[in-house]
Amino acid sequence: MEIYETQAEIAKRHNWLLSLVVIVLVTFGVLVLLQGLAVAFIPSLFNISLEDFMSLISGNYDVPNGRMAMLFAQGLGSGIGFWAASWFIIRFIEKAELHWDIQRARFNGKNLGLIVLMTLGGMFFNGLLVYLNAQLELPEVMAGIETWMKEMEAQLMELTKFLTDFQSVPELLTGILVIGVFAGVGEELFFRGLIQPKMQGYFKSPHWGIWITAIIFSAIHVQFYGFLPRVFLGALFGYMYHYSGSLLFPIIAHIFNNSLTVVVVYLSNQGLFDFDLESTDSVSYPAAIAGFLVLILGFLYFKKVNTLEDGKLDKGL
Repeated sequence: MEIYETQAEIAKRHNWLLSLVVIVLVTFGVLVLLQGLAVAFIPSLFNISLEDFMSLISGNYDVPNGRMAMLFAQGLGSGIGFWAASWFIIRFIEKAELHWDIQRARFNGKNLGLIVLMTLGGMFFNGLLVYLNAQLELPEVMAGIETWMKEMEAQLMELTKFLTDFQSVPELLTGILVIGVFAGVGEELFFRGLIQPKMQGYFKSPHWGIWITAIIFSAIHVQFYGFLPRVFLGALFGYMYHYSGSLLFPIIAHIFNNSLTVVVVYLSNQGLFDFDLESTDSVSYPAAIAGFLVLILGFLYFKKVNTLEDGKLDKGL
């Protein structure tokens, strides 16, 4: 039920490899360009020298204004970058149409409530997936790869902790804007709006398209011990789009998921309740099971409501 209408020659199924190569190259180019612009503006905006910023990227988090500078670079070079790449590819290369008027018409309060409920259930269930993914152990012959994966994961965790260790409300609001809004909009437009319908066309299956896109979505984050939870979230967002026919729902779900996580981390840092971002040693099975039940019941009703609504549209009612 996704909307992606194009007659461009490069978008046809027999040109799938060329199309994907172009998408990768254009996206990489846009991300690099915007990241470069962000780095160019950082010295004047945040009073940080390029040398200090490079030190910051290398893991020296004692640089004054470093958190805001990193959030600025991430917001421009990643969130806005994925949006810009999607827009350019869809409009100028694939000459596709997403029919936003139709997508907005399919947006309603009932579905909005359901996707919030499904996302909440998914977040609780994801705690179990985080735990299971953290238990991953590779064979002895792959010990070197496993060591590298753990070192990479530790570095990314340190960066995540630094970015979310907000010292003020303005920093919190900036984190919600960058990690929640920009990432939610940009990544959903790119992965669900552009990649997912193309994958469905290539494989002639909506389910293959959704899950392959979810795997790609998780892989680009390069967090091996968070791979499974992100695949799950990517698939959940993909099915929201597939059954509703509106990207607005996975966009809102993504923003809600990321923003709520940011707020929970902030409140935990303020000592209001206990939440350890690093902890993967235990899991609350009752919470995971309850979340799974809420997710499944919400998803089944969401699918039923939107299937009936789609049938009415087909009959012209």
